Amino acid sequence: MTRYAHIVGWGMSVPRRVLTNGDLAQMVDTSEDWILSRTGIRERHIAEPDQTTASLATDAARQALLLAGLTPLQIDLIIVATSSPEHIFPATACLVQDRLGATHAGAFDLSAACTGFIYALAVATQMIATGGYERALVIGAETLSRIVNWQDRATCVLFGDGAGAFVLQASAQEGGLLAHTMHSDGSGGDLLSLPAGGSRFPTSKETVEKGLHYVSMNGPEVYRFATRVMVSATREVTRKAGIRLRDIDRIVPHQANLRIIEMAAKSLGLPLERFVVNVDRYGNTSTASIPIAVCEAVEAGKIKPGNRIVLVGFGAGLTWGSAMIEWVIAGQGRQAAWWRSGFFLLRILARMRSWLLQAQRRVESFFWRG
Repeated sequence: MTRYAHIVGWGMSVPRRVLTNGDLAQMVDTSEDWILSRTGIRERHIAEPDQTTASLATDAARQALLLAGLTPLQIDLIIVATSSPEHIFPATACLVQDRLGATHAGAFDLSAACTGFIYALAVATQMIATGGYERALVIGAETLSRIVNWQDRATCVLFGDGAGAFVLQASAQEGGLLAHTMHSDGSGGDLLSLPAGGSRFPTSKETVEKGLHYVSMNGPEVYRFATRVMVSATREVTRKAGIRLRDIDRIVPHQANLRIIEMAAKSLGLPLERFVVNVDRYGNTSTASIPIAVCEAVEAGKIKPGNRIVLVGFGAGLTWGSAMIEWVIAGQGRQAAWWRSGFFLLRILARMRSWLLQAQRRVESFFWRG
């Protein structure tokens, strides 16, 4: 029996703090008009000191689970796609698993920069299709404000923080993710990178002084790459799915730059109105941009059951990819008050469980003399 992976829940989380172009003009040599004309961005959300990639990911995941009518105990797999993980290790996904109390779930991070959410969707879909898993949480989460040089106007105006999550569930009904593409070109790895902090350039006084722990980008080269692959990946995934381009209801692109999206629409011969665009309010949230855009489009009625949608993205690596989704099984709708209260109780139990496991390890280490 063919198994399909349907999106049955979705959620997003963005920090309350908003940084406008006017605010940035007070920080670096730029202007509101300069930023808007070149990027289409008006504002972005910035994490507070107590907010992290894991906390935003957990909040988005909880919303998705609530909408799906599922508890964390029913999740088999958690994948967090991120370019700004909590740590190099442990995986941010493991921290999310613990905070949710998803005791039956395996968890790992996926690193493919801004294309990461599409990669993660493809991986989770295949793992469901093979029969190994029934339900998966796929999350894109970022706190890019922590790795941006706020004195570099070429990059600091672009990025924002946030998280988006999908719950995927196995079904015999045709639909869900029908086709996907994943590509890479490491020869362009230096065009967009975070040079230091890994094994190639371990953290040192010199790497800090040279600013190698900040995002580095060759803007013109990335722009040319993005405008090309957005079009090619969209055409490729429609061919793989056997669906004509003109029959696509919505295209949800990675929200990096409005001009890139406009160029893609022109090259594809499609009206811009068919594209979901919210880059003006969030900036580039990397792996979180596509799920956040989908959440808002569903809420606004722009994506409905039966729609065929293309998700398409690009990022550092270089990486790019796309996914064709038939939006067949929608969420279960908002849950009753008693369900939401019960979900809150599960959050408390998850914290207690985490504390008890930590205490157990301390006791075991005290008595263990092996």
